[in-house]
Amino acid sequence: MTTEQSILRLVFPEQVFDWFDPIEGAKNGEEVRIVFEEKNNPPEECRNKKIHSKGFTDITINDFPLRGRKTLLTFRRRYWQVEGKPGVIKRDIKLAFPGTQLEQEFADFLKAGG
Repeated sequence: MTTEQSILRLVFPEQVFDWFDPIEGAKNGEEVRIVFEEKNNPPEECRNKKIHSKGFTDITINDFPLRGRKTLLTFRRRYWQVEGKPGVIKRDIKLAFPGTQLEQEFADFLKAGG
């Protein structure tokens, strides 16, 4: 684990790192962007089947501001296809509070009058 990854583990919930690896970070005068990519670990029901990675879909959510900057977290969600079956599959990982584009802890903070 790199020093940068160790520092990110201090800021983000541990569950994020169960499913995602941080791959990129940038800041400008107004915002911080951090990109996480889903690990290539297919769902359990696919373990003994021939599968192919079918790419990613990006989901961007707002998180707690960092150092006074808007914070955007992009999660690159991975999709797979089971050979011989139509459609694609993905893991059921809840990233944002239902009905919002906010991370769960940030939504709770705002609801409490943060």
